[in-house]
Amino acid sequence: MKNRYETVFILTPVLSEAQAKETVGKFIKVLTGAGAKVHHEENWGLKKLAYPIQKKSTGFYNLLEFEAEGDVVSKLDIAFRRDEKVMRFLTVALNKDAIAYAESRRVRLKGTKA
Repeated sequence: MKNRYETVFILTPVLSEAQAKETVGKFIKVLTGAGAKVHHEENWGLKKLAYPIQKKSTGFYNLLEFEAEGDVVSKLDIAFRRDEKVMRFLTVALNKDAIAYAESRRVRLKGTKA
């Protein structure tokens, strides 16, 4: 049975924009290679952290929303842990209310960018 998940991860600020996009693409390939379907990818940009991580006060925030089997999440976690560019990550399973909220949020975002 496939579940919906949402992952937020923070990349180190020493990367260029191109390197950050390339790293996000690598994680999307990990997901799709394991049979997951990526529903949404969002780049929140360089933001100030609430507290320093690895002596850095900023980081590139990214969000991935995907649908996959449970074992795919562990493969993604391993990929995050092996990549030194990732400072922090968190993956959560979405329930039906969270899925509805995420979809309405996407619609609002598309409305403001248009």
